[in-house]
Parts: sequence; structure tokens; C-alpha cells
Amino acid sequence: MMVEVFKTNVNKRRQASRLLDAIHKAFGNHKANFDLDDCDKILRVQCDSGTLCAKSLISFLNDLGCRAEVLTD
Repeated sequence: MMVEVFKTNVNKRRQASRLLDAIHKAFGNHKANFDLDDCDKILRVQCDSGTLCAKSLISFLNDLGCRAEVLTD
């Protein structure tokens, strides 16, 4: 299992919900959730099988109008 954490500019639950639907549709083996209460508007993405390509996910989110960057420790 692989998990990646992203800092985003998402601040509305409706927007987060639409993005999650899109992520789950486009990346079938990924599970994602937002923590909008966190100051970094965290997106956590888990991949149970295969690899999680952060660069592809960031590009995908950018195409949907969302900024995201990998959150480092």
C-alpha cells in the first residue's frame, strides 16, 4: 500500500466532493479523502495495488482547476 499526501487550495466541500469523484473514476485503484479542516487543505491518496504517481495526480488535479503539491515531512 502506498500513500501520498498533498497540500491543496481546495476549501469548499462541494469542490472536494467533485474532485474525489473524479479521482476515483480516473484512478480506479486509488482511495482519496480531503481534510479541509487542516490549514494545508490536505488530500490523502492511497493506492492498494500498483504505484501512485504523484506527478500524474497533480497534473490531473491542475486540469480540474485545483493546485496541489506533495506535502513533505
